Amino acid sequence: MRSLVLILALIAAPVQAVTLRWAAQNDILTMDPHSQNHATTHSIMQYTYEGLVRYTRDYQIEPCLATKWEQLSDTQWRFHLRRNVKFHDGSPFTADDVVFSFGRIKQPQGTNQIYVSGVKEVKKIDDYTVDLLLDGPSPILLRYIIDFRIMSKSWSEKNRSQNIQDYKAKEETYASRNTSGTGPYIIKSWEPDKRIVMSVNKDWWGKLDGNITEVIYTPIKSDATRVSALLSGDVDLVTDLPTQDVERLRKEANLKVLDGHEVRTIFIGLDQHNDELKYSNVKGKNPLKDVRVRRALNMAVDREAIRKVTMRGLSIPAGIMIAPGVHGYSKDIDRVAKYDPAGAKKLLAEAGYPDGFDFTLDCPNNRYVNDEKICQALVAMWARAGLRVKLNAMPFANFIPKILNFDTSAYMLGWGVQTFDANYTLQSLVRTKTTGADGSFNLGRISDPKIDALVDAAKITTDTKKRDAQLREGLEITRDQAYYVPLHHQMRPWAMKKHVSIVYSPDDRPQARFATVK
Repeated sequence: MRSLVLILALIAAPVQAVTLRWAAQNDILTMDPHSQNHATTHSIMQYTYEGLVRYTRDYQIEPCLATKWEQLSDTQWRFHLRRNVKFHDGSPFTADDVVFSFGRIKQPQGTNQIYVSGVKEVKKIDDYTVDLLLDGPSPILLRYIIDFRIMSKSWSEKNRSQNIQDYKAKEETYASRNTSGTGPYIIKSWEPDKRIVMSVNKDWWGKLDGNITEVIYTPIKSDATRVSALLSGDVDLVTDLPTQDVERLRKEANLKVLDGHEVRTIFIGLDQHNDELKYSNVKGKNPLKDVRVRRALNMAVDREAIRKVTMRGLSIPAGIMIAPGVHGYSKDIDRVAKYDPAGAKKLLAEAGYPDGFDFTLDCPNNRYVNDEKICQALVAMWARAGLRVKLNAMPFANFIPKILNFDTSAYMLGWGVQTFDANYTLQSLVRTKTTGADGSFNLGRISDPKIDALVDAAKITTDTKKRDAQLREGLEITRDQAYYVPLHHQMRPWAMKKHVSIVYSPDDRPQARFATVK
C-alpha cells in the first residue's frame, strides 16, 4: 500500500521546470509582431506569435496555423485552418483573425509588408478556410508568409491596438508592450534592456521537440560581460560571441561551440536621393549620386583586413548583397572589390573631389558582431583615400528610427534573408521605394528602372531557370553600380553549456522548442 501511495504521489508531482537562459547583445525593439522587420524582434516574437506555415528543424515548410493548403490557380491559394486553437487570452483562433492580421500588417507605419508581398486580398471562405488572392503567380509564397504572424482580432480591438504602432515616431501602444499569440511560449514580462521571461504554453496545440519550459532572454551589450556570464554559469547559451573569445571558449571543458554562418550580409548604405548630402561639407550637390564616388568607397575598403583583424577570421568578404545559403547566391558573382586606396583617390578626383569630402557614418554599437569596431576600421580606411568621415555610433534602438526617417548620409546595416531567396533582398533594399513592401529598407532611395523590372519579374516567374537569371542580373547590377558597400557575410558561432542542445539557426532565430537542457 505504501509503495502504491508513493507511485501515485510521483505521478501527481508537477513536471520540473527546465529553464534556458539565453544571452545576446541587443534587445527587441517592440512586441508588436507587425511593426519592425528586425531579426531579434522576430526571433523572440516567433515564440508567441505563429503564422499559417513554419520552418522545420532543417528549414523545410510545414503546417502551422494552417493544416493544409492547395493552389486553386496561379493567383488563388486556399488554406485550411487548424481547429481548436486558442490565443493566450483564451479567445479562439478563426479565419477572422487571419483577415484582420493581413489588413494590419499592410499598414504603412510597419516594415513587415514584405511578408505578404504579392498578396492582394485574404478572403474568408468560412470560419476555418481562407483564400489568399494574389496579384500574380508567387513562386516562394510559402516562404514569405512564415513571418506573416497572426494576431487576435478581438484582443487587438479590446486593447485599442488595431493599428501598428508608429515606431519611428516613438509611439507606444498596448500591443507594443503586451502579447497574445497562439505559440508555444507566453511572454510573461519584458524589462527593456534587462530581460524577457517566457513560460511554456500548456494549452499549445503543438508538441515541443525538447524539454524547455521557461526561457529567460538577457540582452548584454558588453562583450566581456556576456562571456563572463556564460563562464560563470549565469547563462546557458550565448549567440553573439565576441570574435576574440571564440578560440578560448572552444577550450573550456564545460562548454561547446556550435559553428555556422548566418544568411546575413553586413553593408554600408548610401544616400542617393537628396540633392544635397546631409552632414557633409559639400553644398548644393550629393557626391553619392555619382557611381565613381560609390565605386571609390568600395575600392577603399580592405575587407580582408577586416576579416583577419577585426573579425578574427569569422567573416566571408562580400562583393554581393546576399550570403551563401541564399537561393541566387553564386561564388562566381560574389567578386570582392579590389582594395586600392590610390585608385579610389583617382576616381574621387575624376568625380570632382581631388581633396575628398566630409560625411557622417551612422553605426549601431550593439547589434552586429563587432559593428562599431568595423565602422572605426572603415573610417580609417576611407581616410587613406582622402575621405574625412565622422563616426556616429549609437544603440540600435536609437539608430533604427534615425535611418527610417532618412536622417543619414551613410549607415551600417546587416540584412538577414528569412525567405532564403535573393529577391527578398533585392525587393527590400534595391527596388524603388513605395509605401508597401517594395523598397521597404531602401533607405538610400536607390531608383533603377532595370532593377525594378527584374525584381517585379522575379516575384511572379515560376520557371526556375528564367527566375535565377533575373536574380543574378539584379545582383550583378547592384554590385556594378555600387549601390551599396557590401562588407562581409557574417559568421556566427554560438557557445553553450555542455548540457545544452539546440538547432543552429542560419536566420539568427534560436528556437527553444528544438532545445534540451539535461
